[in-house]
This record gives sequence, C-alpha cells and structure tokens, in this order.
Amino acid sequence: MSTAPLTRDTIVAFLGDIFERCGDAEYLGEPVTMAQHMLQGATLAAEQGLPEDIIVATLLHDIGHFTSEFGTFSMEDTEDRFHEEAGAQVLAAFFPSVVTDCVRYHVAAKRYLCATDPAYFERLSEASIHSLNLQGGPMSAEDIAGFEQNPNLAKIIQVRLLDDAGKHPTMQTPDYWHFAPMVQRIVDAHLGA
Repeated sequence: MSTAPLTRDTIVAFLGDIFERCGDAEYLGEPVTMAQHMLQGATLAAEQGLPEDIIVATLLHDIGHFTSEFGTFSMEDTEDRFHEEAGAQVLAAFFPSVVTDCVRYHVAAKRYLCATDPAYFERLSEASIHSLNLQGGPMSAEDIAGFEQNPNLAKIIQVRLLDDAGKHPTMQTPDYWHFAPMVQRIVDAHLGA
C-alpha cells in the first residue's frame, strides 16, 4: 500500500485496494468474509432503492477493521478494537458527515437498538453478541438520549440494519469496483469543484 497522502483522486482506489488485499479475511465468526459482508449490505441497500450515501456508508461501514492499528476483531478478543472510529477517521477528509457518522456510530446503533428494541437483540448472531459485550452492552437511558440527538440517526440505524443483514454465505454480489463510481460521486459532491 502506498504511503503517499490520500486525495480525492486516490481515495476510491485506496479503498478498493483494501477490499482486494484484505476482503477475504474472516468476518468475525460469521459465515462470510469481510468483503462479502460489506458488499452484501451495499447490494441490499441498492436493491431497496436507498440513497447513494446509505449504499456507500454500508459498503464502507467496516473498513476500519482493515485500517485500525489495533487489528481486526476475533471471537477470542477480550476488549474492543474500536474499528468504527478507525474507519471514520480514514473517511472523514473525503466523505460527508452522514457517511462518516454511519461508519462511526454503527456500533453505537447496535447498542441503541439492543436497549430500545428487545426483538432486535434476539436476532443477533453469537459473534454480534460477543462484540456487543466488548463494546459496552446495551445503552443506558442517558446514552440513548444523547444518541437520539444525532441529526443522522435514521440513516445510522438504516446502515446498522443493513450491516446485520449482510451475513448470507451464498448471496452473490457485484465487487467493490461496481460501486466505485458511486463512491467517487459521493466524494466529489462533498468536496465540490
């Protein structure tokens, strides 16, 4: 991977390189790889006709697993690795706040939904429950009140639900490069002329 500073002209290829080099990694005890997981979520978002910012946020929500200096999560972990913050930091200079918020807060959204929707917790996989415990468990009432102040709350929740849906071992999806023009459109729209 190049150590040259990232620019609006290189960020999309940089992210694609991450998908190609690291995408075959196991996804946290789930029956799909990291790339399959993120591509499934983005594909489901596209099939539902959701806006491009949601599709791109879902595509990139777990990119921090590849960019975090702390490495990726495993079922043997005993503390959180904060992949959501690592991913948001990589994207912040190039993407609008709605995308970076969806990345930064998709873990918080799981904690929020576990606290506010008992049926949601029942749908979590074993791996997702393990990571939830490392991430602080369901939110407190005070945390819920604070989280609900985020202006991007509805989209963050959408990305979380797509995150949960992207775990099908036989689902076929396009590759990252199918979505790359959309990723570039989001970057260009955010950064302007």
